[in-house]
Amino acid sequence: MLVRLMYASRATHHSADDLAAILKSSKQHNPAQGITGVLCCSTGIFLQVLEGGRQPVSVLYNRIAQDTRHHDVVLLSHEEISERRFAGWAMGQVHLNRLNPALLLKYSEKAELDPYAATAAVSMALLDELVATASVMCPG
Repeated sequence: MLVRLMYASRATHHSADDLAAILKSSKQHNPAQGITGVLCCSTGIFLQVLEGGRQPVSVLYNRIAQDTRHHDVVLLSHEEISERRFAGWAMGQVHLNRLNPALLLKYSEKAELDPYAATAAVSMALLDELVATASVMCPG
């Protein structure tokens, strides 16, 4: 059974090194667990979607929630799915600081990522548009 889990968190220390370590770990470990997804980061806020089997996604989410590089971890949605939206990425990456602010304004009050102030449906719509506009990259 496939599930999709979306959560938001805040970085304990907003560091490019921490982000690189998270992405490297995802690329190394997620394929073996059958986990795919996408990670948005902006000014120390993360919005991440994980897709895969129920058990592996739950185990990974619980590990993330305990990771000291994050705090204020909030589960935004968890649902059973019939197909993946982000099947092409062990962990796709979006740098919102490189996007046109109008895209963020389309989905929020301000031109900044704030999944804490948006519904899960709005956050997913933003991610879908980022995928559709080829704004998601697969880290090397």
